[in-house]
Amino acid sequence: MQQPTRPRPINFWLYLGLPLATALGLILLELTSVDMDIANLFFDPAAGQFIGRHSYLLENILHDRVKQGVILLGVMSLVTFAASFFWKRLFGWRRELGCLVLALGLSTAFVTPLKKVTQVQCPWSLTQFGGKETYSKLLEPRPATDKPGLCWPGGHAATGFCLFGLFFMLRDRKPRLARVALTVAFVAGSVLSLGRMMQGAHFLSHNVWTAVFCWLIGLGSYYLILYRRGMAEVPAAERSVA
Repeated sequence: MQQPTRPRPINFWLYLGLPLATALGLILLELTSVDMDIANLFFDPAAGQFIGRHSYLLENILHDRVKQGVILLGVMSLVTFAASFFWKRLFGWRRELGCLVLALGLSTAFVTPLKKVTQVQCPWSLTQFGGKETYSKLLEPRPATDKPGLCWPGGHAATGFCLFGLFFMLRDRKPRLARVALTVAFVAGSVLSLGRMMQGAHFLSHNVWTAVFCWLIGLGSYYLILYRRGMAEVPAAERSVA
């Protein structure tokens, strides 16, 4: 059986500090009109709708098909993790697979509960864009309505940013492949976020918040399952300061 892989040193000032700084920036963004200004770029006043509202590419491919693909990845990860308890060739990857399953699961499960708690309206529902609902920022009180919003954080953005879990899964064993996975996750999350913004489903900040949450979930899963456990298996005299 393959020996446990020693975790590579990790700079928590970078891995934890950058997302926390981004979260602080998002809070300060509440003082500006950036969200609304960017949303206006995607709204066509003449047509009375967002430019991507009925796009086949954005709705059927980048929304439905991509979501199905990530669900398939999650199922395959879970099955492979279960198989690692019985198939010797997977024994050495059990913890990495467990980390991936946990990261993918939490990165997609946290969205709906937060939507129900925050009740933030989607751009397409607002009076500024032809809807009937009153605009309010994340930290402001919600105006009275019969249809509470379900748009914060960005759910579809999590379909892409949940792939941060692949980066953390591969970080110690396959550093080069891990960097590829990080790029794929960032690009996928950004493209899916942009697509939903073009449809009027989310403001920019909704999706950036999702990226922050997904990164922290991936980092937490990695720390608990791979990094912390791995450091405990390395003799104290050989540990690097991380």
